[in-house]
Amino acid sequence: MTHDHPIAIAGIEWDQGNRDKCQRHGVSLAEIEALFLENRVRVRPDPAHSEAEERFHAIGATEAGRYVFLVFTLRERETGTFVRPISARYMHGKEIRRYEQQSET
Repeated sequence: MTHDHPIAIAGIEWDQGNRDKCQRHGVSLAEIEALFLENRVRVRPDPAHSEAEERFHAIGATEAGRYVFLVFTLRERETGTFVRPISARYMHGKEIRRYEQQSET
């Protein structure tokens, strides 16, 4: 996971609420998990939405090459740090082009 400091994650935290919200836009739970567990995301803090808890944005490409925009938080448990996805959606062409341009600089 690209971040200021590498984050070792123990897994992904799912419940009915975040499963439904993440799948609402067609992104599968397996795709979301693969992005994090295979370290295929670029992560940035989301201070504008971090009032109750620290939130992050992540962008990654699935094995099929589709770009996904994710919002998540981290949860500390006795067994380690878990990613708790809040929402996920496929990115639109304009967003992908802007992301690729930013990645080149």
